[in-house]
Amino acid sequence: MKLLKTGVLSFAAVAMIAGAAIPAAVAKTVKVTMTAMETEVVINNSGDKYPAWTFDGAIPGKVVRVTEGDTVDFTLINPKTNKNSHSMDFHAAEVHVLEEFAPVKPGSSKHFTFEAKRAGIYMYHCGASAMVEHIARGMYGVILVDPKKYTKVFPKPDREYVLIQSQLFPAGSTVAELLENKGWTNALINGKPFNYDPVHDPKASGTMLQSKPGERVRIYYVNANINMPIAAHPIAGIWDRVYPNGSPKNVLYDMQTYGLPVASASAMDIVSPVGKTTANAIVDHTMSAALRGAITVLINSPDAPDTAGKGDNILPR
Repeated sequence: MKLLKTGVLSFAAVAMIAGAAIPAAVAKTVKVTMTAMETEVVINNSGDKYPAWTFDGAIPGKVVRVTEGDTVDFTLINPKTNKNSHSMDFHAAEVHVLEEFAPVKPGSSKHFTFEAKRAGIYMYHCGASAMVEHIARGMYGVILVDPKKYTKVFPKPDREYVLIQSQLFPAGSTVAELLENKGWTNALINGKPFNYDPVHDPKASGTMLQSKPGERVRIYYVNANINMPIAAHPIAGIWDRVYPNGSPKNVLYDMQTYGLPVASASAMDIVSPVGKTTANAIVDHTMSAALRGAITVLINSPDAPDTAGKGDNILPR
């Protein structure tokens, strides 16, 4: 999975003041293209498939990562082979809902730009009608807007992981059933129940989240459910800091559980004890969700690979 961190740089002229060169601010544009794909995806650790609607053929869609102040240059492609209109709703965008977020018919595309003005972790999703069906079938992901600089209150973490929770409804569920929350069978974490939990699903072995003892691990937890809030709790640990919406301006300390309404996200830091191997289970403490798949194991071990939770690996596939 590739994070979108590359951009097109344009430099203003360099001013000369008192004989010293003063560089002007750098403007960066990040180009993002996604394709709406109506296709089958693997929906659990057993390899079962599901007729999904997706961005680029995966649930969730790819992580879009930019820096506060960047311009996102976005294009959505809806191939003529699709049967439905699709759209893109970036929660980080402040635009015209009837223009930039308008539905795109099969065989067409949509292009728009916006400035990512506010640091944080934001959901994106398809907003075409009926929105509830497009989200439930898998058309969602995250855009991470990094702050221009890190501070003592909002330090740069040692490792980062994106966890996007959603609900799995049977194929063919009607809009009326989705609206009434009827028939959902599993809670999905990044597209699968017990995706990183070999305790409850041995077939997930080898896919746990990993860090080294004493490291600051930042969990970007996103609620992509269509109906249910989340009670995010790190079993055998405490959230050292919680940043509602992932904003450096919002900080809470020493939280046992933090609530996430539907279509919200937060950054939550956990720091394991130094000098020994431990484990945490990051759960939705709503038991109907936890025991249907919303449990993620984090192993804190000196043997954790240096690449885990860094770069392209913040959303393990």
